Amino acid sequence: MLDIPRIRAITLDLDDTLWPVWPTIHRAEQVLTDWLGQHAPATAALSNQPDLKKQIRADINARHADRAHDLSFLRLEAIRAMLLQAGEPGHLAESAFEVFFAERQRVDLFDDALPALAFWSQRYPVVALSNGNADVHRVGIGQHFHASVSAKSLGVAKPDWRIFVAGAEAAGVVPHEVLHIGDDAHADCVGALAAGMQVAWLNREGHDWSHGDTRPHLEVRDLHALCACWPEYTR
Repeated sequence: MLDIPRIRAITLDLDDTLWPVWPTIHRAEQVLTDWLGQHAPATAALSNQPDLKKQIRADINARHADRAHDLSFLRLEAIRAMLLQAGEPGHLAESAFEVFFAERQRVDLFDDALPALAFWSQRYPVVALSNGNADVHRVGIGQHFHASVSAKSLGVAKPDWRIFVAGAEAAGVVPHEVLHIGDDAHADCVGALAAGMQVAWLNREGHDWSHGDTRPHLEVRDLHALCACWPEYTR
């Protein structure tokens, strides 16, 4: 069970916690392909070959293993590699990436996201803690966040305990005063537990816990159920 009085700040995952990420990524990739069709048609043709695109991404990821925490960089370089393989100018990669990135910020929030954010941000500093490259301000929810810590900005990704400590520091508290909320059992829960935080596992799909005997303090199916731990919360 959560120790509510101990909580002085909240760190919060973004992708698949506040919105479903893959519909967003698929839509952004389609917008990118449409842009390439106008500005780099040979590259657009290559991007419609899933196996080739997957191989290029794998090659880039392997070549830049030291940048695994920086999804924007890896995406940019994959676009550049595809342009060059198609015989088109590599400098188009920056413009192409911006098209992708802008669409990546257009998310469809889960119905429980805004009520939960409004409730928590009135009571605690809320810090976004993400391995992804969503920007809460471009998404349109920045007013609910005290700060954002990303794998890209810090140089390490969840479940590394250092990103959780950085989230606590951004909120101005120590880790044991933080409640971390996220959907990924390994990246979010195991990492935050190792950092000494209280943890709420947002398990929307009802997955089994498979990470040993140390479990999150609470498991919920939606954010309304989590907010209900505070007596004053009303839907």
